[in-house]
Parts: sequence; C-alpha cells; structure tokens
Amino acid sequence: MSLAGELLELAAATAREAGRMLVDKRPAGGPDVVQTKSSPTDVVTQMDRAAERLIIERIRAVRPDDAFLGEEGGTRAGGSGVRWVIDPIDGTVNYLYDLPDWAVSIAAEVDGEAVAGAVEIPRRGESYTAVRGGGALLHTVSGARELRVNAGVPLGAALVATGFGYDAARRARQAQVLTGVLPNVRDIRRGGSCCVDLCSLAAGRVDAYYERGVQAWDIAAGALIVQEAGGRVEGLHGAPAGPELTVAAGPGTFEALHALLVPLDPVRG
Repeated sequence: MSLAGELLELAAATAREAGRMLVDKRPAGGPDVVQTKSSPTDVVTQMDRAAERLIIERIRAVRPDDAFLGEEGGTRAGGSGVRWVIDPIDGTVNYLYDLPDWAVSIAAEVDGEAVAGAVEIPRRGESYTAVRGGGALLHTVSGARELRVNAGVPLGAALVATGFGYDAARRARQAQVLTGVLPNVRDIRRGGSCCVDLCSLAAGRVDAYYERGVQAWDIAAGALIVQEAGGRVEGLHGAPAGPELTVAAGPGTFEALHALLVPLDPVRG
C-alpha cells in the first residue's frame, strides 16, 4: 500500500472513532462552552478538546514523528515530513444545538500537500474519503460510491452553499456580497459547516460553494475530496483557497461564480 493509502486508512479510522465518541458522550443537555474564539458566538466546547485529544493520541500511537495542525491545539512539530490537519468538530454550533450538520475532518499532508482526507458526518451516517490521484468516495451502510461534482451547471440554475463569520462587521459585509449573489443563482444554502458543504458539493447535492474566513483545518480534507471528485477549489484569481476566500465548484460553474464574485469584492472587510 502507498504512503497516501496508509495515511487515509488511519485518518478514516480515527475520524470514525472520534465521531462515535462525540455522539455517544454528548451531554444530554448539550456540551458546556469552555471558551470563545473570535467572538462570543464562536465557541469551543469541552467535546472539541476531547475529540482533538483522541485524534492526536490515536495517530501518534501509530506515527509518533508526525506534525499536527489542529483548530484547538495549535501546531505541534514533527520530523517525518507528514503533517495532520485536524478539525475535531467542524460545525461546533450545530453540535451545540444538536443539529446534524457537523463533522470530524482529518487530512494528511506530505511536504505541504494534502494527499489523504477523511470527513466523518456521524449524524448522517456518512464517511467521505479521498486520496490524491485516487478519487473520492462516500461510504454509508449501503456501501461506497464514487463522487463526482456537478459540472457545467449554469449559474442561474446553481444551488450555492456559503457560510458567515462570527464577527459582526464581517457578517454585515458578507450580507452585502450575498445580496449580489442571490439574484443570480437558483438559491443559497447555509448549513453551518464548511467541510460538510464541501462534501455536499463533491456528492452533487449543491453546485457550488464560497466563503470568506475559513481556515486550513476547515478545508484541508474537504478540498481534497472536492478536487478528487472533479471540482476546483481556489481563491480569487488563482490564489490558493484560504481565509481570504474559498470558492469551489465543478468545471464551468466555478468560472461563472468566480466572475460573479470578483466585482462584488468579497475579500474586503
């Protein structure tokens, strides 16, 4: 088995275990908020921290020399050339409110490039996986199926997913951009989890996605899944996807959404 294949097996098994733990041990009244991040509504729960600890412990037991970048735990150095980019709960507010759209996201990078990614969506019973150059799959109790994005969807017929930041000023600016997007697309969906949105795009459940403010741990696994399903994931004008802007869609739709977004100046504010 290739190194990427080995990394994917470890990522997928660890994401499944973390997802089961998060479902089984979620307090009946909802998890306690232990910290806020960018704003009082951007929260960390005790379960975020427990899941990240579990993920790091499981991976380090197999690969003790790897590095980590995690949403809650920051950067941990390693000397193997492999780095794990992890989001223990993407969609923490959904998890807090017992809504189904939250996920465990784990990606493995080799020399700075994502080569394997797993996204576990426990409340949907879905596991998404991808290996660079090897395609993307959706695993359910019914089996596995290969993923392909919807291609060539005209913008006026496109269902577009997006998300919003937690800072009030940024939200106001994102609302302005949305008023320029909404009249030109079929409709907008806001699920509350970046990696769930990216997996929905890979599965053909939405036609495009854009968002400002997402971080590496939000998109590392999901972006690879979209790319291996035939989609593009970039910033504006060919820049890498990242906090400034992430745009994702299938061929044809990506170019149309990009052209719509540019004059709206979504990276301002």
